[in-house]
Amino acid sequence: MAAADNCRQSKHSIPIDILDDLCSRFIINLPPEDRSNLVRICFQIELAHWFYLDYYCGTDESTRLNPCGIREFAAHIFQHVPQLREHISNLDEVLDNWREYKLMVPTYGAILLDTELSHVLLVQSYWAKASWGFPKGKVNEDEEPWKCAAREVLEETGFDITNLINKQEYIEVTFHDQTARLYIICNIPRDTKFQPQTRCEIKACEWFPISDLPASRKDMTPKLKMGVSPNSFFMVQPFVKRLRRWVAERNHKVFRRTRHKSLGDIDSCRKNKTISQGLQNEIQEFQTTGHKYKNNHGNHSNPKAINNGNSNRKGGKTSKRQLFTPQNTHTNDFSPVQKENTPPQEVEESSYLNFVAPSWANFKFDRRAIFDSMT
Repeated sequence: MAAADNCRQSKHSIPIDILDDLCSRFIINLPPEDRSNLVRICFQIELAHWFYLDYYCGTDESTRLNPCGIREFAAHIFQHVPQLREHISNLDEVLDNWREYKLMVPTYGAILLDTELSHVLLVQSYWAKASWGFPKGKVNEDEEPWKCAAREVLEETGFDITNLINKQEYIEVTFHDQTARLYIICNIPRDTKFQPQTRCEIKACEWFPISDLPASRKDMTPKLKMGVSPNSFFMVQPFVKRLRRWVAERNHKVFRRTRHKSLGDIDSCRKNKTISQGLQNEIQEFQTTGHKYKNNHGNHSNPKAINNGNSNRKGGKTSKRQLFTPQNTHTNDFSPVQKENTPPQEVEESSYLNFVAPSWANFKFDRRAIFDSMT
């Protein structure tokens, strides 16, 4: 093992001053209970590894160091820290235990949808350049899920969703014994500029049509439409079906809410008296006619006025006024229908109940237009 480490260090060597800086930032200052926990140490080594890649393996050729994987980087840290040297021979076992425990830690992130709910934002890993996924990451100890999601999205996209999160609006799946919860964020303009805050973790942020994403490993839609293998979206696949269902339900709700809103606008127009002038004239005319009937029935001075509405009587019986009868469509008699010897109070009430607006009374079907539309 020591020979292998010497061989590895001969291929790649991290300067001592840089190791001192990394260990002082992430290892040395840990509480005593954490320094004795190798799993916790591995999490800190992972943070140190990201920091090393971001700030020491940059683009400046004069100071640039060669990047390395987590296994090689951990070997340098274990060799450099005296308290960890005794575990260097079991490094592979320590890392395996850490990875197994890491799978049990839930991840949180977000699904960012555009204003039309047709595209979703995906990020491409710096190291796994062939794969795309949602911005998400591991939760820290005692960290709220939605705060973890906002932190990870900010780190990976540069976009702050803190004030956009609905804590009850998310999709959660479990795969490979790991739970992932993604909060749904809507109405993000597609021209938004995304700028990852970590230099060597996220390579790109791109919008993808939801309809082109694969729902399974055998779904070749992205290969046919984008020329990208469905394996490139293996971290996206578990969410696609539920995301499409959520979008469909959301669009249906928006449609129903829009339709109901139009009816609500009619009610508000009535309350605010912002109705059309024609309908106002009809109502005013009816109110004037109604007052005339009320005055006539109130003093009983004109008994003929009570019987003027009995033009529909047949055989001593009064037929009910129907909306689309020849009487309504071909005459201009809109007086209330009443029974003979009806008390004045009932006559007044019936005048309001049986009123038919001229615009409805004169309604006619355009038979020619109907037949033309059917052919």
